[in-house]
Amino acid sequence: MDTVMTILHVGTAVFIVGPMAILPMTGLRALRSGNAGQVHTLARSTAVFSWLSLLTFIFGFGAMSLAPEQYNLSMTTPWILWSIILYAIAFLLNVFFVVPQMNKAAEASGGEKAAKPAGYGAIAASNGISALLLVVVVLLMIWKP
Repeated sequence: MDTVMTILHVGTAVFIVGPMAILPMTGLRALRSGNAGQVHTLARSTAVFSWLSLLTFIFGFGAMSLAPEQYNLSMTTPWILWSIILYAIAFLLNVFFVVPQMNKAAEASGGEKAAKPAGYGAIAASNGISALLLVVVVLLMIWKP
């Protein structure tokens, strides 16, 4: 059962958390080209993937609790604790900042093509921070200090 839970954790990380981090970047390209409808769709998709990423979080707890005793894993294990904190920050950034900013920028652009539409910098910065935090989480999972 430990193997199944680990596979679910890693699988959802790849197929759910990955798009959660990448879709806003596609939204920035659509924003530059003036495609407001696509930006709204990508914002909605980012929100869905962000909420679905909670499955990865849940499967991670399952994998931790089913891990053999020899690994001595708990929520206070430093790499697990830091992974939880960084994931929570990335999740909150996506749900409460990136997605609303994408919707606001799509409405403000009005379908006009622009080099840097309104809100572009805020979306790029917050999504960049979120993606960077998720990369650090992956590195913590691999490195396990």
